[in-house]
Amino acid sequence: MKTTPRFVPVIPSLLLVFFMLSCSPEGHVKGWQPLDLLPYGVPVSVLAPPEAAVKIGRLNSALLKDLTIEGGADYNIQLFYSPAVTNDIARLKNDLLQNVRANRYFRKIVSEEVAGFIYQSMIDSTASYGFRFVKLQGDLELNFQTGMSHLFSLEDAQLMYEAVK
Repeated sequence: MKTTPRFVPVIPSLLLVFFMLSCSPEGHVKGWQPLDLLPYGVPVSVLAPPEAAVKIGRLNSALLKDLTIEGGADYNIQLFYSPAVTNDIARLKNDLLQNVRANRYFRKIVSEEVAGFIYQSMIDSTASYGFRFVKLQGDLELNFQTGMSHLFSLEDAQLMYEAVK
């Protein structure tokens, strides 16, 4: 009996990824490029559309600040940042997870990692997807999430999630 090597099913997936990366001269499926947030007081870069605009939020206390990165109908990321009180990424992510699950529109977790997750919400009969991702950078705790001004598809949420990792 002849068996197929275990890696064979992976080959089409790898070819798809390489094809998608080669479609854009910038190397990202949608042409997103690194956006340095240091000029806004946050020592981190994210991938964003070239036309993305950064807006400082209204929270500007010593404990919590925020900014929004807007780049069209399929890209809107909100970042909350504050002095880190712990270096336990799993605990920080679980706090975010509990907060999302408490929302009455929450339906399910789509994917989950140590530092973040993607979830589905259902508003009336419309599915929308979001993410939360926590990162420690120096003495800052960075909490990334989908912006609240749009409803996003699963693909949009996945791409933004990868953009902040």
